[in-house]
Amino acid sequence: MSTPRQAEARIGPIGALLCRLMFLAICLSGPAMLVAALTAEPPPSTKDFWGLLAGDVFMTLVGVGFGVLGLRLVARSRRDARHLSAAGVAATAEILTVADRVDGEDPGLTLRLRISGPGFAAFEADVNRPVDRALVPGAALPATVVPADRLFSIP
Repeated sequence: MSTPRQAEARIGPIGALLCRLMFLAICLSGPAMLVAALTAEPPPSTKDFWGLLAGDVFMTLVGVGFGVLGLRLVARSRRDARHLSAAGVAATAEILTVADRVDGEDPGLTLRLRISGPGFAAFEADVNRPVDRALVPGAALPATVVPADRLFSIP
């Protein structure tokens, strides 16, 4: 049986397009600066050229890495949403424990859930949620689960 995995946050088609354009721009900024440095007229001095080249290569590596990561996250979010809508079944997530979570400037809660429903064995998973007084042990939340791979979503 696979490890339970919470679906990535759902991104609609317009949001996905805007995210893809933004991450593509991040990918292309380094190479654009590299081309501009190599084709500058008049050419920079040797000392300036090597500094520009090193900075532009660094920007290219960081930008392409970050941009590709972002593009993959958007694709995974869209794939998860399609998979949940095609093969997901309604389920119930019972809150077992609630713990405070401090993640930089974004405080929240970590919930331990028991997710159960028709057609699959109950399983437990941890999810992070914003602070909400209604999230207490014993409370039930609606969920959608793909039983085959235990992909789940809690709205």
